[in-house]
Amino acid sequence: MRYVDEYRDADKARVLAAEIADLCAADRTYTFMEVCGGHTHTIYKHGIEDHLPDNVHLVHGPGCPVCVIPMGRVDDAIHIAQQPDVIMTTFGDMMRVPGGSASFLDAKAAGADIRMVYSPLDALRIARAHPDKRVVFMAIGFETTAPSTAVTVLRAAAEGLDNFSVFCNHVTIIPAIKAILDSPDQRLDGFLGPGHVSTVIGCRPYEFIAELHRKPLVVAGFEPLDILRSVHLLLRQLAEGRAAVENQYGRVVPWDGNLKALRALGQVMELRPHFEWRGLGFISHSALRLKDAYAAHDAERLFDVPGVRVADPKACQCGEVLKGVLKPWQCKVFGTACTPETPIGTCMVSSEGACAAYYNFGRFTRAAVREATRS
Repeated sequence: MRYVDEYRDADKARVLAAEIADLCAADRTYTFMEVCGGHTHTIYKHGIEDHLPDNVHLVHGPGCPVCVIPMGRVDDAIHIAQQPDVIMTTFGDMMRVPGGSASFLDAKAAGADIRMVYSPLDALRIARAHPDKRVVFMAIGFETTAPSTAVTVLRAAAEGLDNFSVFCNHVTIIPAIKAILDSPDQRLDGFLGPGHVSTVIGCRPYEFIAELHRKPLVVAGFEPLDILRSVHLLLRQLAEGRAAVENQYGRVVPWDGNLKALRALGQVMELRPHFEWRGLGFISHSALRLKDAYAAHDAERLFDVPGVRVADPKACQCGEVLKGVLKPWQCKVFGTACTPETPIGTCMVSSEGACAAYYNFGRFTRAAVREATRS
């Protein structure tokens, strides 16, 4: 295939759906986790679940980088933004993420200089234009976006832009998957592996899932036929009694990853001993920080960061949604107190959040009916 519309062909989808149905054993249920939030949005935008047999369930994982940021880190970033002569920059998704008492938008309305950017290089341009200000980039994302932050830090160091720093919140996908596999709440038959992350880290890091946990994983693309084909590959492995890592997204993902991006990451960043994830708690070696050589560009060393820890609102069940234990519509406040206009949790804010996918594409009513029919 060469064009996007070929990956959305309804006739091909029906053929794949029939092949999927043929592979399913009638006497068992299959539960697959789509790790990436981008997959969740494709599934509900295009009605992928309607093409699957009733005994094939797709559940959401912790692959939305904005969703897994704990509220305390938002409060820490707002504290930095409120310091004299600071310009805080961040991606648009972060602007409405609630902290313990406020969001970036709230802090901006109260007088903090917080600006939305499309890349860390935009933040670097702001630092060049305002040498009298301290410009901080709130870096978020998995290994997908971490290389761009690393390259920006390298450029800042090369140019001697000492007024530019990074508040690093980059997280890594493998420890999160390990935490999911070790969770007693979840029983999974396989994984739709994250396509974006895999463009950087490749497929090899997932091999432990197949070798140690005997779960198949298929790195999947983001078009409807990509998702259906990946589910087909998972079911074929199970039918054949195999557990392996397969790469459905080979047109983009190299098996060994992007070596240049990995080198940049290795030069600038290192693993933290531990990091807090929303809904998953503290996970060892699951996030990145700047190395000592780049301390001059590390906001956590340049500012007195309070290290706030904030409990999630009791009504919000983002943690259970991120672990795939609950569907978004099963949350008590979904679509009522919690909407994209008045979000309580991060899953309703982010463009990759599962709750936002359900709400924006109107899947929650059909999902509820489907679940009631199954039970």
